[in-house]
Amino acid sequence: MPQEHARPSVLITGAAHRLGAAMARAFAKAGWHVVIHYGTSGEAADALAAELPAAETVQCDLADADAAEAMVRALAARLPDWRVLVSNASIFVEDTTRAPDPAVFARSMAINAATPARMARSFLSHARSAAGRRFIQVTDQKLANPNPDFYSYTISKHAVDAAMALLAMDCTGGDKVLRLAPGAILPSHDQTAEEAEISHRMNLLQRRTGAEEIAQGALFLATGPVASGQHLFVDSGQHLVAQRRDVLYLAREETAG
Repeated sequence: MPQEHARPSVLITGAAHRLGAAMARAFAKAGWHVVIHYGTSGEAADALAAELPAAETVQCDLADADAAEAMVRALAARLPDWRVLVSNASIFVEDTTRAPDPAVFARSMAINAATPARMARSFLSHARSAAGRRFIQVTDQKLANPNPDFYSYTISKHAVDAAMALLAMDCTGGDKVLRLAPGAILPSHDQTAEEAEISHRMNLLQRRTGAEEIAQGALFLATGPVASGQHLFVDSGQHLVAQRRDVLYLAREETAG
């Protein structure tokens, strides 16, 4: 058996960059074989895999749910101890309640909600692990603290959250469906560094939550004593502060005086 397959395996979608890459590094450090999914960032995925002691890359366009299910089944057929799938990939495209974009809505719902729901079902049906299987869906603090900005994105996150709650109720044996909700962590959309510094402190603790904290949250859900259906917020209390707009725009208003 290849050495990497002596380790438990985790697939992380959208793992070439940002939070996905932080999670990949954390799982690798903890002794896991990491499967790095990417859509178009092949070079970054390969570079990250080369850093890690046991890793591989896999490409799939998550707008194609059939292809995503095929990817899951192919991995399940050859990974002997596939314990965790972290559904991290999503698109974050600007639109509003006043100007919704049908194309953005359709693509957001596909990539952020419909495909993860199908991947979860396929993973729980086909992956092999004597230790039980855990599907971790990355959501958003916006679920508890919504605002009208990034309308399609927000609706898609509510949709996938509902899907995961229902799947969690239907788990049997050692299988679990779990959710991880980050707050504002890394600069997003067209933010400047100055705007990010301000916006990412708009939480109860007035501190920036680090990407490594999200990664450790994912590891805890992957290995800790948690019940199926649990939802972990890692956001320094951002979801407890009502915000009328996305913090990106609140910070922009503040810097504009």
